[in-house]
Amino acid sequence: MIRWRKGTVEGIRREWPGAVELDVTIDGTAARGLAYPALVGRPEPGDEVLLNTTALAMGLGTGGYAMVVAIPDRLPPDPTGPGHLVKARYTPLQATVLGADEQDSPHHDVLAEADSLGGMPVIVADLHSALPALLSGLLRDRPDARVVYVMPDGGALPAWFSMSIAQLKDAGALAATVTVGQAFGGDLEAVTVHTGLLAARLVLHADVAILAQGPGNLGTGTKWGFSGVSAGEAVNATAALHGRAVASLRVSSGDARERHVGISHHSLTAYGRVALARAEVPVPVLPGEFGARVTAQATALAQKHDLVRVPVDGLADGLAADEKAWGVRMSTMGRRLDGDLEYFLTCAAAGRHTATLL
Repeated sequence: MIRWRKGTVEGIRREWPGAVELDVTIDGTAARGLAYPALVGRPEPGDEVLLNTTALAMGLGTGGYAMVVAIPDRLPPDPTGPGHLVKARYTPLQATVLGADEQDSPHHDVLAEADSLGGMPVIVADLHSALPALLSGLLRDRPDARVVYVMPDGGALPAWFSMSIAQLKDAGALAATVTVGQAFGGDLEAVTVHTGLLAARLVLHADVAILAQGPGNLGTGTKWGFSGVSAGEAVNATAALHGRAVASLRVSSGDARERHVGISHHSLTAYGRVALARAEVPVPVLPGEFGARVTAQATALAQKHDLVRVPVDGLADGLAADEKAWGVRMSTMGRRLDGDLEYFLTCAAAGRHTATLL
């Protein structure tokens, strides 16, 4: 289940909040490594490190790193301070964090009886790559909006893995992150999607929450075996808390797999079958036959949800400008803006629609 290796740190490649990317040698072979200093301490050149090389051996496009498990000769000090939530529970790297909703939290009194988002819009998407495009469409029309990202545990567990989060926060496009379930490393921690959304609204004072899994989603080529079906559950959670769910579609013209061309079958399953509550579904007004295909596919959701036609004029220029200004890489499944523009336009259209709700 795990490939264990010993390695040597040769140098530091780059750093962002919560993560350090390394050059390591493993049995004389060079490789990329990744460490989370909050978990294992900060590796330095010359350190001998214990590595998990499973993802590296599998050649994963997302997360193809040799992960640092420990620096055996220089262990970090024991943690101090409050925090009784255990995340990544009963794994060798289970960690204690202070949950916003636990009794020792300064926010416990706010969340103890909290029961409503007060109509706050919650944009739901199934891929992490949607995050910057959603923000682009939203902030173009409402640059003053305070947006909080709520990250569940369908993809990466550490929020630190996402360079996009760090870049978007540094650029001022994203106010904060809440990690929920088994995910950890956000500005706030919460036990469930529900308390995570409530913390975003009542503690972090979000105008809008975006909920999408972290990097590295899991799919099996089956109808139900995809971690992104949790998008439908997020719609239900939003409705239960009196929020306003905006269901962002996953649309592609660049995916080689027929089941993802136009509106992905994952969106149709998550919103058409898993979501039991009503949501607003922005449908981008795209040109030509492809646009007609997306419009036709969206009708499958019309009975359950409110379809909203959203023009995409100017969104492509906005996406390109924000990619440059924010220093964030707009990319999904290895495809950039020019390789799957319709994907990013659809996300930006969901952001544009949400701006009209504020």
